[in-house]
Amino acid sequence: MLFRNPIRCAPSAAVAALAAVTLGAAAPAPSVIKIDNFTFNAAETTVPVGTTVTWVNNDDIPHTVVATDKSFKSKVLDTDEKFSFTFTKAGTFDYFCSIHPHMTGKVVVR
Repeated sequence: MLFRNPIRCAPSAAVAALAAVTLGAAAPAPSVIKIDNFTFNAAETTVPVGTTVTWVNNDDIPHTVVATDKSFKSKVLDTDEKFSFTFTKAGTFDYFCSIHPHMTGKVVVR
């Protein structure tokens, strides 16, 4: 007796379909904003909802990252320290360094 497989599907397609159902949509790629020479680089960053943004202090002096709406606030970041925040809703988030208030930036979440 010969048994035939009634479902003919390439293994890679089956695995991809199972992964899509199991894992859902891929998470957005992380975004990095560098702090250097008393500036946030880039001054404005646009990311999709769900993105984790990481600020890295590459300056020789301490800085902070504080949202004007108080939705996030870092501790004082010494050289090479990092602060991360995941944006879970759309909007425009202005931020500044509380030690050096002339340092400002913006994250636009879509």
